[in-house]
Amino acid sequence: MTELVRYIQFPLFFDIELLKNDASKILSDNWVKHYNTNDYSGDWDSIALMSQGGKSATIYALPSNNDEVVFTEILDSCPYFKEVINQFEFQKTSVRLLRLSVGAEIKPHKDYCLGYEDGSFRIHIPIITNSEVEFILDNTRLIMKEGECWYINANFTHSVANRGTKDRIHLVIDGIRNEWTDELFFKNAKKEAFEKKRVQNSNEEKEKIIQELKKLNTPVAERLISDLLNDMD
Repeated sequence: MTELVRYIQFPLFFDIELLKNDASKILSDNWVKHYNTNDYSGDWDSIALMSQGGKSATIYALPSNNDEVVFTEILDSCPYFKEVINQFEFQKTSVRLLRLSVGAEIKPHKDYCLGYEDGSFRIHIPIITNSEVEFILDNTRLIMKEGECWYINANFTHSVANRGTKDRIHLVIDGIRNEWTDELFFKNAKKEAFEKKRVQNSNEEKEKIIQELKKLNTPVAERLISDLLNDMD
């Protein structure tokens, strides 16, 4: 049986100086503390580049309804971010900058329905990072360098610790699978490695996911909670 793909480093590279230049313009803007407060220590915050309603403070990864996700006001002063986003020809459900401050740690956790086999997925583009960032995915440390582009299957346990001397900032894009993304993914991994398999989470893991989804208080989160409750032993 083919193993599900945990990650891909795509052969895509973005201009590091242009990424950092855009990031520098908004470092003093209104970054919002990440809502999963039980999952990290230290400072972890975010600012939205695309969101429902077009507000940069709307940093939720899950849409609250069927309203379109649109560019936020941040992109008025960040043309390269907009150029990068537009290169990805798929429907976006969330586009954010995520900043993990020096000394901060994101605890081991799983997300829900964020593997390509689910029809939705997450891409990371590091903008500012350092060699002391420890990103662990399913017991494997990933070294993601500035300007690179990575797919991360967030259904698997992952954690991050910034043990360096500067904040880590990633551009994180969540989206919906389509023909364009199939072509991109299948050039870099076998098609059968994205066939959906039933992942057995323990009731304890499901309960933790449910508690995090409750914080979102959105219709989408409520539907996911219902699915999880029906699937519990």
